[in-house]
Amino acid sequence: MKTKISWGGDAKFIAETESGHQLVMDGPPDHGGKNQGARPMEVVLSGMGGCSAFDVVHILKKSRQDVVGCVAEIEAERADEVPSVFTKIHIHFVVSGRNLRENQVANAVKLSAEKYCSASIMLSRGGVEITHSHSIEAVD
Repeated sequence: MKTKISWGGDAKFIAETESGHQLVMDGPPDHGGKNQGARPMEVVLSGMGGCSAFDVVHILKKSRQDVVGCVAEIEAERADEVPSVFTKIHIHFVVSGRNLRENQVANAVKLSAEKYCSASIMLSRGGVEITHSHSIEAVD
């Protein structure tokens, strides 16, 4: 996997991914940023959420669950000192679908956290305390 990061002036950087997509990142105004993109640590957190949500949906579909939506709501805490690494992350999955089975959703969340989500596992092995929860929303 490769990506290229180019400086866009001030505190702005543009990532060009190997898959051909661009992502704009910008620093906070007190560091010269102009709020023209996500903060780099927000991108890390978003990547973890995308990885986890992908797993949950994929696992549920393989389990023949009629999932129609999945939202990963993430809250994180960071260290006060530099480097301001993540210390705690909580990810709550809101899974919607028809006749979803509680045990299947719980299992999908557990498998993502413990076996499949590379980003989450990498962060937890680095000392970040990661917790998970979920809720189910029935749809007609």
